[in-house]
Formats: sequence, structure tokens, C-alpha cells
Amino acid sequence: MHISEGVLSAPVLAGGAVLAVAATAVGLRKLDGEDAVRAGVLAAAFFAASLVHLPIGPASIHLVLSGLMGALLGWAAFPAILVGLALQALMFQYGGVTVLGVNAVVMGLPAVAAGLAARPLLRRSGPAFALAAFGCGALAILGSLALLYLALVLSGDALSVFAGIFFWSHLALMGVEGAITLFILGFLKRMRPELLA
Repeated sequence: MHISEGVLSAPVLAGGAVLAVAATAVGLRKLDGEDAVRAGVLAAAFFAASLVHLPIGPASIHLVLSGLMGALLGWAAFPAILVGLALQALMFQYGGVTVLGVNAVVMGLPAVAAGLAARPLLRRSGPAFALAAFGCGALAILGSLALLYLALVLSGDALSVFAGIFFWSHLALMGVEGAITLFILGFLKRMRPELLA
């Protein structure tokens, strides 16, 4: 779900950078000792999961785990995602440095929103927990797809067709991310319920 260098317009890049700085500042204020360790572990999982790409039509998809990060970290998920994206851009040329702010906003803000929305239901059990955990993973991806579509469309009419193809080819990822998030959060609820408190 990385946007490459040279695709977006200057206003979109500038807006993404400003939003990324603001969200990172909020996220860093929310980090304390144990959250910093958790954020590091989840940033490493995000980095590793994003390296495995599966071709789907004209695009390729990869796991993101952003909903899981949002559920476990809240606002602290944003700087963790930013670090993972920066390492991918510098080490493997996924995305790029100039689009780092937009990519962070595209993946980070939906993760935070889905995680914060799901948190009250993640403290429950049964169907409410399962629905919240699955929804957290799936809706984080849907939000990222919507923001990615918006960034591409705002950068020019020529990108509108590509934005639509990219959006529809990634919808399958929502179910996969929702199922993985449900599985991991269910495991954590049984083994370390304090992480969801």
C-alpha cells in the first residue's frame, strides 16, 4: 500500500507531512516505558509482515497489521508505523522519503481510529469481542484504502483510474487482516488480558 516517489502532487505531499508531524507528536506523548517496548515489537512485526508481497491482478498486496497496532497501542501506533515505513523506504525503496508523511497518514490514522473505536468492545467477551477484533483489522485497511484513493485522486485526474483499480484489488486484504487481528487479539485476551485493558 505504499505510494511511490514522484506520483503525488506537492500540496498532497505537504499536507501529508504536516498531518504526520502532528500525529507523531500526539503518539509520542502517549508512549511510556512499557508502551515503548510494545510499540517497538509491533513496529518490527509491521516491518516484517509488509515485506511479503502477493500479486493480485495489476497490484500486489501484503499484510499491514495496522488494526492490531491500533488496538494495542492507540495513538502510539502512529509513530510505530512511521518508523516501520521509514525503514522500508530507506532499506528496500518501498514508498520513499518524500512520500513518507502521506504513507504514514494513509496507514497510521485509520489504525489509530479503528483501534480507539474498538477498545471498549475488546474488553468484553463473546461475539462483541470477536466483532470488534475482526472489525478493527478490516476497518483499518478500509480506511487506509480510502485515504490512499483520496491522495491519488487529489494528485490528478490521470491517477483516478489507477486509484480505483488499486482500491478494488486490495479489498480482499480486509478479510485477511480482520481474521489475523481476531486471532492475535483472541490469543492475547486469553494469555495477557491486561494488554487489552
